[in-house]
Amino acid sequence: MVSCSLFYKTLTEKGIDFFAGVPDSLLKNFCAYVTDHAPENKHIIAANEGAAVALACGYHLATGKTGLVYMQNSGQGNAINPLVSLADPQIYAIPVLLLIGWRGEPGKKDEPQHIKQGIITLSLLDTLNIPYKLLPDTDEQAAACLDEIFTLMQKKQSPTAIVVRKGVFEDYKLQKNIEHTFELTREDAIKLLVDNLEPSDVIVSTTGKTSRELYEYREQTDREHSRDFLTIGSMGHTSQIAMGIAMSKPNRQVFCFDGDGAVIMHMGALATIGSRSLPNFKHIIFNNGSHDSVGGQPTVGFSISFVKIAQACGYKLAVQAQTRDEVLKQISVLKNTPGPALLEIKIRKGARTELGRPQISQEETKKKFMKFLNK
Repeated sequence: MVSCSLFYKTLTEKGIDFFAGVPDSLLKNFCAYVTDHAPENKHIIAANEGAAVALACGYHLATGKTGLVYMQNSGQGNAINPLVSLADPQIYAIPVLLLIGWRGEPGKKDEPQHIKQGIITLSLLDTLNIPYKLLPDTDEQAAACLDEIFTLMQKKQSPTAIVVRKGVFEDYKLQKNIEHTFELTREDAIKLLVDNLEPSDVIVSTTGKTSRELYEYREQTDREHSRDFLTIGSMGHTSQIAMGIAMSKPNRQVFCFDGDGAVIMHMGALATIGSRSLPNFKHIIFNNGSHDSVGGQPTVGFSISFVKIAQACGYKLAVQAQTRDEVLKQISVLKNTPGPALLEIKIRKGARTELGRPQISQEETKKKFMKFLNK
């Protein structure tokens, strides 16, 4: 396995001292090491992967140095615009080192949302004319890999990539792990919400552990899954899925179960939602200040006010809750107030280690959900 400390040291020796990106489960150990050891003004956990590329480009323009951008391969889509219209050799020729976690690698078991992205990860880099190397799993070979990729990057003056398979980096535990003592976990809050919604209400839940916990609670209480659309991929787009449903089904209350990292990733969606004044759109943000499903790296969720942002975007109601009693009170308010309306619930980080995954296919989920919507 590759030592996070040696890999980081080799990067800095080669002149890379700026890091930006969106955390990934395959890169979580290295991302944690960067969080603990990079100076605060040299590491940005970005809103999305395209923004991270742009940050690295800005850093290069100001300093002449190369930045490293880390991402899950699902983030390649977000990153394509600045990679091809800004950093590409035919435009401004800006070197950026991409570190990409290869979820859904062909031949390895993974979750459904990663299958297609895993298949096209390398061919997408080929299409973009971005040179890449697969990171070997020993320190010596990893150092040689970096030598090769830096030579390519300097020669082409363009983005280059290192693709990381599962299990390559050795374990590293985040030291700057600030624990918050809010009363509720995300799972606690989901249970409170589900128990207090109406049988006709619709839930669209964001990717990651939010959807997994919602699914498990339906299983535990022997309730039908047809009311829920589990957004197992498409991070940051859940609210727009919910908005499309709310526009088409004005007689149904549509509840979007969102996360702080997901909302931040495409925050412009709030402005679109607010502008349409949909009375049946109800937005729940579970805010634990972290990318909880991919290693617990921090977001800026506790540094900003989702309530004020939603209000400024035109939401008719935006409130916050932290305790069980506050959540119960605000659910009642939310249900009986014309939307768009938002409830931010501040929660503790973390989830059960034995948390399961949905056992029904995406095709079955879609069919049951569409049937429920059209009752």
